[in-house]
Amino acid sequence: MAKRLIPSFNRILVEKIIPPSKTNSGILLPEKTPKLNSGKVVAVGPGALDRDGKLIPVNLKEGDTVLLPEYGGTEVKLGEKELVFFSFLLSVILFSLFF
Repeated sequence: MAKRLIPSFNRILVEKIIPPSKTNSGILLPEKTPKLNSGKVVAVGPGALDRDGKLIPVNLKEGDTVLLPEYGGTEVKLGEKELVFFSFLLSVILFSLFF
């Protein structure tokens, strides 16, 4: 069984962040609360090649927090963790939301 997934080309691997079900003071949050789809970047591919053969690197690094779309990506289960693959173009859009 694989212990580490390494994305190829312009892909990123994201682990979804599960929001807490209760607050620090012990108040239980209802399930109907809108969830913010966010995740932590676990692995980043080297990038894609342009027409001239130059490498276009991915502008994210491991540990960055990104917003995720409600639909999209390829879900992968590695042990107990549920991870999602996304493409570089989507990561550029998500990364630009923070800056």
